[in-house]
Amino acid sequence: MTAHSKIVPAALPVIVIGAGPVGLAAAAHLIARNMPVKLLEAGDTVAAHVRDWGHVQLFSPWSYNIDKAARALLDKTNWQAPKRSAHPTGTELYEQYLQPLAATPEIAAVLDLNARVTGVSRLGFDKMKSAGREHAPYSVIVETNDGQTREQLASAVIDTSGTWSQPNPIGTNGLPVPGETAATDVIAYGVPDVLDRDTAQYAGRRVLVIGAGHSAANVLLDLAQLKQRAPGTEIIWAVRGASLARLFGGGANDKLAARGALGQALERLVKAGGIDLHLHRTVTRIETGDTLKVTLATPGGDDQMLEVDRIIAATGQQPDLTMLREVRLDLDPATESPRVLAPMIDPNVHSCGTVRPHGHRELAQPDTGFYIAGIKSYGRAPTFLLATGYEQVRSIVAALAGDMVAADDIQLDLPETGVCSTNLPKVTGAEGDGERCGTSCCGTPEPVPAATACCSKANDANLKAGKPAQPVAANACC
Repeated sequence: MTAHSKIVPAALPVIVIGAGPVGLAAAAHLIARNMPVKLLEAGDTVAAHVRDWGHVQLFSPWSYNIDKAARALLDKTNWQAPKRSAHPTGTELYEQYLQPLAATPEIAAVLDLNARVTGVSRLGFDKMKSAGREHAPYSVIVETNDGQTREQLASAVIDTSGTWSQPNPIGTNGLPVPGETAATDVIAYGVPDVLDRDTAQYAGRRVLVIGAGHSAANVLLDLAQLKQRAPGTEIIWAVRGASLARLFGGGANDKLAARGALGQALERLVKAGGIDLHLHRTVTRIETGDTLKVTLATPGGDDQMLEVDRIIAATGQQPDLTMLREVRLDLDPATESPRVLAPMIDPNVHSCGTVRPHGHRELAQPDTGFYIAGIKSYGRAPTFLLATGYEQVRSIVAALAGDMVAADDIQLDLPETGVCSTNLPKVTGAEGDGERCGTSCCGTPEPVPAATACCSKANDANLKAGKPAQPVAANACC
């Protein structure tokens, strides 16, 4: 018997990595079940990532953004709930919900700030060792701001550390393009605050925006407002794909009105000529100097040169898996999300904008008691909603508590986007956005092919049981 085997994992806390909205919700659910918990946050406040995009308005209203267990803690205080139908900014989410939640006695007692997790493993077991592994507690290595490290033991681990701090590079191959690293002082990744905090960097400048997601839409609309205040501002938009239909969205058919309105506003701006749009273009090189010289590749193989002052790369994020190197993971090789979840969210396969409800079974990893939740569970896939994360951790905590009835009772009614990849224009070649056919199969009365992986529920039983979706027929939608 080793010294490690004398440790009883059940007596140890569940460690939650990351005190963002989903991490705080996980802690609240653990507290509600009287389970020991330790919440570790790398920043000097909770929700550090949210504060970074605090100027951005969520397209989901408050009714989707407050976890039930978290609200139960807040209701014990003098907290005033915001109006359910209002749409908060990131700052309002933090100030009106996350900060008060962190200040509740229950959360404050288990929260460690400035505690960055640098490694997770099984105590006494590297990834190769198997015999007795499932009985060993988790060893979590924590680094503090003063450079000190400590080991924290845990009965289970829920990783909700997010992806915001890991932006994708500009290169279409997933790597920085030549010159990108040298130009990082004039490249902003994500959604800079061009109307307030970062105005001086963009007003009157020639700005190139790269990306075709909601982050890019927010940036472009903000730059258009800045252009009204500073007429010398020029907006250039480079998009890898040949169609903007997905970003323009479902309009009135989107069940989240603000999300539909975001796409419609951008569509109006583009049609009005307020943006110098370059479709089907990829950045291949950046040269620094008095200005940035950006080389764009075209479908015909010719290069196009742009001179700009600043670049905003709204190219999405990816999970940081470095600290999980010694954990046994089963991740999809493309999305880097839990393998069973991948077919539901992979934009190359998944058609309709909504995601089937999922919980502990889809998120569990080969190392028992380890889960990836929140936006990190989506890996490189887009379009995550907080309500999804809240239901994920509710299910996970119920499973850890042994309440399998509650754990398997997944109740998540996500609003439809009104967009299916199958009713977008057909795109062929490397620059496509994953569309497989040009006819609609989502939300239509016509029968859906049985092989379809996402427009029907034909594969739900397989996915729920942890089996892969059946291959899609060559001529099927999705």
